[in-house]
Amino acid sequence: MMDRRTFLAGAGAVLLAAPRAAKAQQAGKVYRIGLLQIVTHELLGPYLKAFEEGLRELGYVEGRDFVREYRFADGQRERLPDLAAELVRLKVDVIVTGSDPATMAARQATTTIPIVMTLGGDPVGAGLIASVRRPGGNVTGLVGVVGPDIMGKRMEHLKEVVPRMSRVACFWNPDLPGYVAFWKATEGAARRLGVTLLSVEVRESREIEGAFARITRERAQALVVIADALALATSPARPEIPALAAKHRLPASYAFREAVDAGGLMSYGTSMPDLFRRAAGYVDKILKGANPGDLPVEQPTKFDLVINMKTAKALGLTIPQSLLLRADEIIQ
Repeated sequence: MMDRRTFLAGAGAVLLAAPRAAKAQQAGKVYRIGLLQIVTHELLGPYLKAFEEGLRELGYVEGRDFVREYRFADGQRERLPDLAAELVRLKVDVIVTGSDPATMAARQATTTIPIVMTLGGDPVGAGLIASVRRPGGNVTGLVGVVGPDIMGKRMEHLKEVVPRMSRVACFWNPDLPGYVAFWKATEGAARRLGVTLLSVEVRESREIEGAFARITRERAQALVVIADALALATSPARPEIPALAAKHRLPASYAFREAVDAGGLMSYGTSMPDLFRRAAGYVDKILKGANPGDLPVEQPTKFDLVINMKTAKALGLTIPQSLLLRADEIIQ
């Protein structure tokens, strides 16, 4: 098993240069670290563990140096504004967010408290930052689904697994401005591969089952999921999507390997625990006085390809040896 870590782009690498044993706080100061996530605490558990381990490695001790103020919307996007406002009233020193919906809610609640995103989609397109190199404002952090061009690779992987596929469904949420570019990139990849792309808009978890019914009616032969923490690969419904894909015998490609752990066929993307661990470096810099608007946003430059062979066998698929050789991890 290979655990390939993503690498930092440009000036973002400076964040990891801070001495790990550095003193974590000003004398007598106990920081309030806020966290705002759209998913459940249970689902986020492994990633929070990575974040807190990152803080400990930087010298922070909970209770002595910081207290946690964690808020979870449990998959209900409409709760995010109230939860963000609650964190602002608590006067937290920094807010750590997940995907774009949580970051946007936090940004709407405050323009002064620093915000560290961990799973940004297209923060420039969403209007959250001015640029990757110099974000400006109070938002910085990490992009989890980097660059719409990744969709081309994911479509190519599907085509390798299902060479005769001519019609592919795409789950995506058009309400998130940052993901429009990913949809357009998927369209472009489909044209290059000579594949018809079916747009299946999914805004909430409750729409997923109906979306699969539509895919069946439209006779799609495969599915590609554009990551959206509200309704797709990282939501409380995450296991539901691979389960329904299996039920409908649909080969599917996801952005995060967690969906493959839940029974999905394959994924191509970044490591979420790694992103949360790196977020601790941003928090450390900010608590020591750095301006979030001056901290470049980190972008992964390498990605993990994970394939679930048990799922492939259940679907009656033969994974080409050429694709297996490129995989970073194969789940038997």
